Amino acid sequence: MTPRKVALYLVGGSVLAAWLASAASVGQAPPTPAVPVPVQTSGTETLAQEVQAQAVRLRERLASAPAPQPRPRNPFAFAPAPRPPPRSVPAPAEPVPPPPVMTEPALSLIGMAEDRTPDGPLRTAIITAPGGELFMVRVGDHVSARYRVEAIGADAVELADLTTGAVRRLALR
Repeated sequence: MTPRKVALYLVGGSVLAAWLASAASVGQAPPTPAVPVPVQTSGTETLAQEVQAQAVRLRERLASAPAPQPRPRNPFAFAPAPRPPPRSVPAPAEPVPPPPVMTEPALSLIGMAEDRTPDGPLRTAIITAPGGELFMVRVGDHVSARYRVEAIGADAVELADLTTGAVRRLALR
């Protein structure tokens, strides 16, 4: 490169740098403070005053905000179909509640006991019910208020249901 070209590049570069520097500084005014800042206060008081001033500005801006329209038009929705006049329908008769279903309690025969007597063996059945109830019954005794013991065999018990008259058989497992 010749010294003339170097000088030309240096002068052109400095003119470009000066032009960019002047363009960056033109048109910017220093920001004006929204709230006058007190000269000597503690940091928390100044911060509290700034927050209060910002809150006042926010309330003013929200008060002048446009209100939304109550029902904007929707071009994609059609008008609702007209409703037909109500017909008089006779009131349906109240349904008759079904009779209560009697569920059998979960009874189980867990053991048998036998006493030898001159008349023959006298057996006792050991039956458990829900809730931890334990019944030690002989023929003719009641298991809860629902069953009566009809017969006790070597490994089974027959219970007569007092409400339905059905016979329920419990066997040892």
